[in-house]
Amino acid sequence: MDANALTTKKAYLLIGAIFAVSLNMRPAVTSIGPILDVIREQLSLSNAQVSLLTSLPIICMGVFASLAPVLNRKIGLNATMILMVAIIGVMTALREFVPTYAMLVVSSIGVGIAIAIAGPLLSAMIKQNFPHRAGAVIGIYSFGLGAGATLSTGLSAYLYEKTGSYPLALSIWAVLALVGIAAWLASASDHLIVKHHPKRSVPQKAMAIRSPWKNKKAWLFLLFFGLQSAAFFSLVIWLAPIALSKGMTIIQAGTLVSMMTAVQIVLNLTIPLMMERYPGRKMWLLFILLIGLVAVALFWTGNLPLLWVGALLMGVPLGGMFPIALVLPLDETENAQETNSWTAMMQTGGYIIGGILPLVIGVLYDVTHNHQFTIGVFAILFIGMIVLAMLIGDKKE
Repeated sequence: MDANALTTKKAYLLIGAIFAVSLNMRPAVTSIGPILDVIREQLSLSNAQVSLLTSLPIICMGVFASLAPVLNRKIGLNATMILMVAIIGVMTALREFVPTYAMLVVSSIGVGIAIAIAGPLLSAMIKQNFPHRAGAVIGIYSFGLGAGATLSTGLSAYLYEKTGSYPLALSIWAVLALVGIAAWLASASDHLIVKHHPKRSVPQKAMAIRSPWKNKKAWLFLLFFGLQSAAFFSLVIWLAPIALSKGMTIIQAGTLVSMMTAVQIVLNLTIPLMMERYPGRKMWLLFILLIGLVAVALFWTGNLPLLWVGALLMGVPLGGMFPIALVLPLDETENAQETNSWTAMMQTGGYIIGGILPLVIGVLYDVTHNHQFTIGVFAILFIGMIVLAMLIGDKKE
């Protein structure tokens, strides 16, 4: 269905629903970062155990994405989306009513599976139902993801400071699920679909695609997507504990992370537009990654004013890496089937890498009790991405 087939009112309602749903897809993970130390102390956990609460949903985002087309075929797009948002809401709310580590683990897994299924379907629905406005609507979707992360990192610390209850600070984000479901019900219709073509309908010639698993460039894409995911989630989760160790209050640390993610939101939208005007994939990657290294160096100093400057600068690579990573398979593949295959491989493997690294940092901190090693891991991530940017190079003409 073309967006032109929607009335103007219906189109705006649907775009609003996409934004409302996307707001739900980060807070259950990102709200933990600013109060990670509080959770660890009150539940007597190791840093590795508390890191698992953020690593598990990210890993699930890679492992369970293949369930999206299955549920879409079985119960339809609308029912699937409402069910996944409801699962996110219920799992988030249970953190208040069953405030145990076991429930935190179960809720993290449940939220991760729901995001893994909802995310790909939402992206595919946008591309199919807004073919002439897909870029703009996906931009709104990305903005919603960033807004959810920014709100949760800033307000979770504030809510804990005001109430003294970390379960409340984590579970309050279930309210967003009610907003998402209401917005989706108000806008969606049975005409909204994500099409899946059976293999027999695909011409034989079109099925002759390059397997990404046997292609060096596809593996480079997977590694880059994995390292940028690891950088984003590691920074969102661990920057607040680092700031606390340097002398910030919990509200200041939460604000620091929110400021970083706010810059990221703006750059998510502006860097792709700037790349269209001034092409050169490798140039842009090296530029933003070097800014990231400068930010890491500022974190290393431990100086509080420089931490604020570093957070502002770090928003630049965090805002640019994700949209650039998403277009890598589009630049290198020759047909839609090939693009889908390469993207699936890149995101599946990439999110698994992205989920493992925050856990590795937790284990490392348990051993060293020194966040300078954590900052060292950030530096290694950015150096690794700079090397990969050189190997990936520019788009083939």
